[in-house]
Amino acid sequence: MRVLIQRVTKASVFIEGREKASIGKGMLLFVGIGKGDTTEDIEYTSKKISRLRIFEDMNSKMNLSITQAGGQVLSVSQFTLYADTRKGNRPGFDHSAGPETARDLWLLLNSSLRDNGIEVKEGVFAAHMNVDLVNNGPVTIMIDSKNR
Repeated sequence: MRVLIQRVTKASVFIEGREKASIGKGMLLFVGIGKGDTTEDIEYTSKKISRLRIFEDMNSKMNLSITQAGGQVLSVSQFTLYADTRKGNRPGFDHSAGPETARDLWLLLNSSLRDNGIEVKEGVFAAHMNVDLVNNGPVTIMIDSKNR
């Protein structure tokens, strides 16, 4: 599982010109599910996201988790995080999980984050979305559950 995290001051997802979900301060998660990902990957990634200290404390140090900072999550499924660009100019996506598995694991990740006390809003799985965000920092971090 690969999750690209962007610390944001705000983020929104639009589908066909209509806002589907939005958050204020928090994390925008682009979530890619790979072939072979399991609930073990979900557990690891959920804990890592929940405990990641990327929000500033009173001394302007990145020392607070999302719950300590009172932030929200906007979770967007993104199979393109598994793009293979080694050959040719057109990316391949053979390492991405199939749609049913990916959807189930993405929803499970979101549920696990909620179980950790985080307010989670979601894009729509497999939909064409426009994502609007203001990256705070900028802070952008990649988590790959296979690189523990």
